[in-house]
Amino acid sequence: MEKRDYYEVLGVDKKASADEIKKAYRKKAIQYHPDRNPGDKEAEEKFKEAAEAYDVLSNPDKRARYDQFGFAGMSGAAGNGGPFGGFGGSMSMDDIFSMFGDIFGGRGGFGGFSGFGGGGGSQQRRFRGSDLRVKVKLSLKEVATGVEKKFKLKKYVPCSHCHGTGAEGTGGTETCPTCKGTGSVVRTQQTILGTMQTRSTCPTCGGEGKIIKNKCKECAGEGIVYGEEVVTVKIPAGVAEGMQLTMNGKGNAGKHGGIPGDLLIYIEEEPDKELIREDNDLIYNLLLSVPTAALGGAVEIPTVDGKVKVKIEPGTQPGKVLRLRGKGLPSVNGYGTGDLLVNVSVYIPETLSKEEKKQMEDWDKSENFIPNTSIKEKIFRKFKSLFD
Repeated sequence: MEKRDYYEVLGVDKKASADEIKKAYRKKAIQYHPDRNPGDKEAEEKFKEAAEAYDVLSNPDKRARYDQFGFAGMSGAAGNGGPFGGFGGSMSMDDIFSMFGDIFGGRGGFGGFSGFGGGGGSQQRRFRGSDLRVKVKLSLKEVATGVEKKFKLKKYVPCSHCHGTGAEGTGGTETCPTCKGTGSVVRTQQTILGTMQTRSTCPTCGGEGKIIKNKCKECAGEGIVYGEEVVTVKIPAGVAEGMQLTMNGKGNAGKHGGIPGDLLIYIEEEPDKELIREDNDLIYNLLLSVPTAALGGAVEIPTVDGKVKVKIEPGTQPGKVLRLRGKGLPSVNGYGTGDLLVNVSVYIPETLSKEEKKQMEDWDKSENFIPNTSIKEKIFRKFKSLFD
């Protein structure tokens, strides 16, 4: 399914409040909930699409990045559902219920529906691992071309002995006797309004629907151990200082085979010695000698791809701006490339030799070096001298 604007998915304005976004998501989730649309793949995709939109727009940081950079702020590449993004196309229904089910009073209870994949009001809980954050410094060249970076992360990983279950052996767990594996308990009360039922997380198993009889000796029943992992991150061209990329599932592992957290990559830019960045444009301050400004010539200008020769026209004035089109940085959204702007200045020497001073004094007597002398005045002086 082609990605749609998140605001369009939820049917809200870009200035919508957090409460309006929450209500809009609840309405869409109920409309496309699997229990209401059994076997309907299109409804299931729209259900996931609404959850992805809510994941981004309900988070102030993600929403700010999306408003500024579009899908690239979420995915690292425009329209790419790869490893970056809200869900990146990898989240299951259980993940959605685990993350957002509380909006409806429980992971399975969408307005009184039974839930997905659990049957009979199943609300089995899955732990989610915490996110990890790293900073990466990029040179201007890396920003211009994109780059692949590798990180060795110290983090919680699934226990290899129990494969993340937290239980010793195949028979290490059993169905919770209190909730019968549903992860929730229902209490019935008689009130003046009649019989009322409330559903809450099972206090015995903590909502997992099962309990561990024999804890794993390696992880003490947690299902995770502290280790390390080498993660490769592809950073797209055109990223900017302060931008954050999200790599799904590369954070800390969740306990008992739960959902892993995300890896958040913060972008920093190393200052370039010669070029200054201004959005997607680059700026270079060129200092010409007086003879070159007056006579013209060719000079070398640095770019992110190496040096290029630029022709200087005779009589080039200080303050002139030369534009080298397409020599700037690419847009992170893929919409064109900036320019390289060359600001021209003229160097005036502070000390002169006697010969140089004499030349300058001769220049000062020339009409061509008299500032603000109009063409009419020059012509008048030229002809006047013929009759003196």
